Formats: sequence, structure tokens, C-alpha cells
Amino acid sequence: MPAISVSKSIAIDAPPERVFEVVRDFRQWKKWSPWLIAEPDCSLEFAEDGSAYSWDGRVIGSGGIAVVSEKESSRIEYDLRFYKPWKSQADVAFSFQDEGGKTLVSWTMESSLPFFMFFMKDMMTAMIGCDYERGLLMLKDYVETGSVPSKLEFGEQSCEEMQVVGIRTECALSDVGEKMGEDMTRLGAWMAEADCEPAGNPLSIYHNWDPVKETTEYTIGFPVKTVPENRGEGIVGTTIPPLQTYTVTHTGPYHHLSNAWSAGMMRGRSKVFKQSKAFPPFEFYQNDPESTPPEELVTVVNLPMK
Repeated sequence: MPAISVSKSIAIDAPPERVFEVVRDFRQWKKWSPWLIAEPDCSLEFAEDGSAYSWDGRVIGSGGIAVVSEKESSRIEYDLRFYKPWKSQADVAFSFQDEGGKTLVSWTMESSLPFFMFFMKDMMTAMIGCDYERGLLMLKDYVETGSVPSKLEFGEQSCEEMQVVGIRTECALSDVGEKMGEDMTRLGAWMAEADCEPAGNPLSIYHNWDPVKETTEYTIGFPVKTVPENRGEGIVGTTIPPLQTYTVTHTGPYHHLSNAWSAGMMRGRSKVFKQSKAFPPFEFYQNDPESTPPEELVTVVNLPMK
């Protein structure tokens, strides 16, 4: 059986006993779970003491998890069972280490895939790792502030044909934020010099997103009435065709934006909508991060539909 091993960590500004208390109580997982945010109306059942829960949903499948051993403020071990979309079992654990008033939280999983899914091992390991990273970021906010500034709304919309001018970049996933900032500064300077007026909010088109290789290729740009023929070096023009898209609107800081993408992809895989590969997915930025509080930033993820 193809083995899967995942381990992710984060430092939280709270003592171990506080973080342990939150993680130990499954009734609080609704606030920071990287899966429940994708299906907030999923059916849930909790043990009276919060030591176990089960779920049954269209998007996130069905399963159950229960505490099997624990050491106060130090470690919790779980038995995790999946029933849908396929049956499997995993050993999951959280450990909590005091680091001078802060807590280093580590989330691990040991499991295996059905033999016929051996080719999915690397992808599944990467995807679960991404889920754990999202969950730990939300856990950190929840413990430190009492809430998670990441709200999702789901819908559909029709997009008219759109001309886009921008900069196309390939980089490591860890460098996306920095690279996008550099590209937007450069693009803005060129547009001002070329007297090229934006015809809408800025956007990014994701041509590729590879969690296994941890790389991405994107075009960040602006809609324009007409793409200039004479463009600066590295400035590209492209066209978004008329599309019907499934939308996930995210309100909150950009470091939680992956919640919207993961939720959208989960909904596509579970056939909530039929995703088209005829054009890459893209996102629109509805307000200016330089003048908008992070918790009020609105980003609309668009997933083309068949």
C-alpha cells in the first residue's frame, strides 16, 4: 500500500495548555477546520465531551475521528476513519511544545492509499500538506484573536470577453506574494508611462499550480479596452473568452486566500459544478490592499464551468 506521511508546524502566541484545550475539543474545530470551511452546512455529530466527531457531506465526504490517547498540554493522538469517497484509516497526532511563552504546534498524519491509487501518492501528500498548512494558519488566528478572518461565499456568474494586459511569471509557491507585488509595481509603472488605462479591477490568471513541485505560473494584470500593440519588454496581452464561472468570494487577508481555492477545487471534484479546463482559473481583487484593512480584502476566485 502506498504510504503517506505528512508533518506541518506553526508557532502560536499562546501557552501550550491553551492551544491544547482548543485542539482537544472537536466542537471548536468548526471555527478553524480546513475542510469544514469548504462545506459549512455539512452534517456533524460530536461526542458530549468533544473527544470525537463524525461528518457526512457532499463536498468533504464522510468519516469520523476520535482521541485515542493524550498527554495534557503535550500531545494528542487520534484514529481517523474515512468512509467516502473511499474507505481508509490514518493515525493523526498533534504535539505542543513550549517555546518561551509561545507554542510550536505540529500536526502529523501517517496513512496509506488503496493500491490502485499508487500514482496519486505525491499529489495526495502535497494536497493534505496544503490542507494542514491552511488549518494551522486558521488555528493560529483563532487561538490568538478568538476568530478567523476568512469568509467564503459561493455562487456563479457570467463573464464577458475581456482583454488583459499583464506580466507572466513562473516561480516557487513560497515566492508568490513577493513576486506578484514586484510584477504589479512594474506593470503599474509601464501602464502610467504608456497611458494605458485599466478597464476594471486587477486580476491574476493561474496557468499552472503544482503543489508537488511547489511551483506556479500566473499572469497578473488589468482588463483594458484594447491591448496595445507596442508593449514593454515582458508585458503580455491575453484574452479571457466569454465564460460561465463558479465563484468563491473570499473576504479576509491574502494569507487565507488558499481557503477559497481549496474549497472551489473540492466542490469541483465532488461535482457541485462541472469544471472546464478550456481556460485557466482566475481571481479578481476587489479592493486596494494598501488602503483596505486585511480582514476586509475581497477576492473573487473564478473557476470556468462547462
